[in-house]
Amino acid sequence: MALSAAPARATPAPAALAADVARRRPRVLVVGDALLDGWVRGPVHRTGRDGPVPVVEQTDAVTAPGGAAGTAAALAALGADVELVAPLGDDPAGRELRAALRGNGVRTGHCTVDADRCTPTKRRVLAGEPAQAVARFDVTPPPMTAAASRALADRLTEALADGPDAVVVADYGLGALAGPPRRRLARARERLALLVVDAHDVAAWRELGPDAAMPNLDEVAHLLGEPVPAADRPTWVADRGTAIRRTAGAVEVLVTLDTDGAVRLPRTGDPLHTPAGVPAPAVRTCGAGDVFTAAWTAAAAAGVSRALALPFAQAAADVAVGLDGTAVCPTGALAARLAELDPGRVLGHADLLAVLDHHRAAGRRIVFTNGCFDVLHRGHVAYLRQARALGDVLVVALNDDAGVARLKGPTRPVNPLVDRAGVLGALSAVDLVTSFGADNPAELLELVRPHVYAKGGDYTPEMLPETPVMAALGGEVRILDYLADHSTSAIVARAAATAPPS
Repeated sequence: MALSAAPARATPAPAALAADVARRRPRVLVVGDALLDGWVRGPVHRTGRDGPVPVVEQTDAVTAPGGAAGTAAALAALGADVELVAPLGDDPAGRELRAALRGNGVRTGHCTVDADRCTPTKRRVLAGEPAQAVARFDVTPPPMTAAASRALADRLTEALADGPDAVVVADYGLGALAGPPRRRLARARERLALLVVDAHDVAAWRELGPDAAMPNLDEVAHLLGEPVPAADRPTWVADRGTAIRRTAGAVEVLVTLDTDGAVRLPRTGDPLHTPAGVPAPAVRTCGAGDVFTAAWTAAAAAGVSRALALPFAQAAADVAVGLDGTAVCPTGALAARLAELDPGRVLGHADLLAVLDHHRAAGRRIVFTNGCFDVLHRGHVAYLRQARALGDVLVVALNDDAGVARLKGPTRPVNPLVDRAGVLGALSAVDLVTSFGADNPAELLELVRPHVYAKGGDYTPEMLPETPVMAALGGEVRILDYLADHSTSAIVARAAATAPPS
């Protein structure tokens, strides 16, 4: 098969998709091995007297849902209605995990509590800044008893009776899905609208014919019995697409490649590669695969095309690796990432506000400006650079086409809104683009609440109806430099004067 390389900007998912998926609220059942992830952090100033080991002086200790529980929490963060079916121990880790799941909005009424089985845990010790993993200690439960396995299978049957939009199998090889639970899934397979398998050994689930399987690169290498290549890993996966799909038994396979993004291997057509964002150290990648699985499942269960579900999922994983620990990807953070990957798209106001809420929560300074920007020229570029330097995020609000015609005359705009936005989005100074239909953006300013409102030097603050709005918001108005003899109207006039007679 030939690899269809698709950088994220080539086929981006729109920022609005994050809110669309949350609004559709797909019902997803997650079944499998739930565990508790934990981290102990602190600086290192010495080694131990009892051995040549670093002494980590603990300053922080956190836990989060992992495994099937992490996938469930990631789905809930994206707006899905999530039910988890998993065995949990009647121990402190199990109680902590159940509380964390409730806090994340995951229903656990169909989980079983086994007094004879501990809750699986993975705890990491991180030293220094930036953090380096120096140790990990796990608690691995014994095999489930036959009675416990039957009890879990009964709970699974009850949960399946509700007719979820999707079922995610999260099989970490800890025994939750052996025997009766697996057989119940097999018997119910024809009734499952969407079956997604995320397993250390996806081949073990081939008889169920999953709609999608989600192995990582190491799992694919084990599946094929080949070593992981050192370079050009997406092409290596694509070249083996038929063998991977046949061995996994899935309609399509999505292979995650950490710093190289992910490759989709569909039933028909060429493989598709979506690259990852900024590379992250291994200590930050914990749970990113679960977030990828969750986002892809949420999108597919909400009716999103598989072509868009791939970059949607990769964007969610990009957000997760930017956060400490086993992270989830909230809808606002995902919308912000999707907007970052497609800066030339005109954002609706609701989507713009969701993105800005994320930036505001991160402490970023928001700058707002507006204009027609009909034929982009040197004066515009210099002005936008100055505006961007006033903060961390620059929002450009474009007059819509009807507004430009009212302001500039019936022959304008020269370029329609979508084209104007696309050109602006190609500038590194511009982060977000939206539009408005009024003759001034005062109402939009009240919604956006920027820290700074920037305008070109052919205005004074007293001339602007937006000035009292910004004063009421506690923001500031900044008048930027103006390059004389640089205007769209002048360019249009020169073009008309030099045009050959028709």
